[in-house]
Amino acid sequence: MRKNTIKEIWARGEAVINGWCSIPSSFSAEIMAHQGFDSITIDTQHGLVDYQMATTMLQAISTTEVIPLTRVPWKDPGTLMKMLDAGSYGVIVPMVNTVEDAELVVGACKYPPRGYRSFGPIRAKYYGGGNAHGGGVYHNFADEETLVIVQIETREAIKNLDEILQVPGLGAIYIGPSDLSMALGKEPRKGQTDPEVLEAKAYILETAKKHGVPAGLHTNSTEVALDSIKQGFQFISIQSDDRFLMGKAKEEVGNVRSGIEKLKGA
Repeated sequence: MRKNTIKEIWARGEAVINGWCSIPSSFSAEIMAHQGFDSITIDTQHGLVDYQMATTMLQAISTTEVIPLTRVPWKDPGTLMKMLDAGSYGVIVPMVNTVEDAELVVGACKYPPRGYRSFGPIRAKYYGGGNAHGGGVYHNFADEETLVIVQIETREAIKNLDEILQVPGLGAIYIGPSDLSMALGKEPRKGQTDPEVLEAKAYILETAKKHGVPAGLHTNSTEVALDSIKQGFQFISIQSDDRFLMGKAKEEVGNVRSGIEKLKGA
């Protein structure tokens, strides 16, 4: 099975730079995958992406060495299994609040006897079926190579964090800053710099470090991304494809309109 290079980066003590795809397009996913990211996450929770489109986006990403991940809409075992069967090398799961939630999620992603994932890796056996381990049988290596990443974004999850981090098979945790802010009674965007939110993020990071579990989060700028890496976060998502498109388009249009005004005054 093809190696999951995310794990290799973490083993070196380094940070993974993750791209984020919310636009339902295999072409935009392919473009993103060619920009130097370590991994790309297809967002089927808040992105406009259904299962069939997610599969074509996974195929587009697989034209590169980038590791493909999927954020699922909910902690539903059937969805988790289908995304892994489609060739995703890991899942990011929102709103994991308890040990029971974490065990349910991990169990759905691991084959027996470790879990209860049903056998049928329809695309994964082709995409991940190389012989990097000296054998091409997907299910013999899938448990070790695929990642289960759970989102910690509520008061309940923070309260149960120590126990959640001890669930066997958990690969990493991920902070959704907007949801965390709202859970703490703050605005989803402006509230991310509130002292209570910053304290919660620091606690989540330090607790993850204590258990040797990589922690990640979504960032909205180069400065925030680099500061997060400096703090010790090891999985950094940089904005998203729709925000890159919006930001660059807005910048270019603004520059041209400013230029037109200058020409009028010349």
